[in-house]
Amino acid sequence: MRVRKVLLRVAAVACVAGASIACAPSEPERTQVAESSAIPVEETPSAEPTPSAEPTPPPTPAVEVKTVTVTEKIPFKRTTVKDSSLTEGTRKVRTKGVTGVKTLTYEVTYTGGQETARKLLRQVVTKQPVTEVTAVGTKKNAPTRQCDPNYSGCVPIASDVDCAGGSGNGPAYVSGPIEVIGDDIYDLDRDNDGTACE
Repeated sequence: MRVRKVLLRVAAVACVAGASIACAPSEPERTQVAESSAIPVEETPSAEPTPSAEPTPPPTPAVEVKTVTVTEKIPFKRTTVKDSSLTEGTRKVRTKGVTGVKTLTYEVTYTGGQETARKLLRQVVTKQPVTEVTAVGTKKNAPTRQCDPNYSGCVPIASDVDCAGGSGNGPAYVSGPIEVIGDDIYDLDRDNDGTACE
């Protein structure tokens, strides 16, 4: 080891004196030269991860709850009754129908200004409907009797009229006495004194 140190010193002196002996760098120098002659490597900066852009959530719509009161019509019913004082086929309103009213109260939910739910809380009939009553007549009219204008009283108009209780065969009959005021078309005045069916 001692001999090596001496040789290194001689070599160092010779190198300083300009001797032709090739000056070899000492071991530490070689390491330094190697390190200094190394090709610099460009360091690539590490790419930082780009944070993912999360979508902005839409604003939550405002929710509002209100109590709403409305009214609705209640249609009236209709009924009929028979009335013997009215002529058959006649109709007459005895009680006029009246529409009723009910009040309804709701709990209404609005989301973003739009109705989204409705719940009925209560309903009250504030005006009762009145049923309409119509009377229908059932009275039958007596048939109108038609009388021949040629005779006083009422001689029926028919294909033939005879005096009641006589020998004639009708089909219609009349009881006298009857005055002939026109033509005796049924030949009721047999003695032509102006009075028939005496």
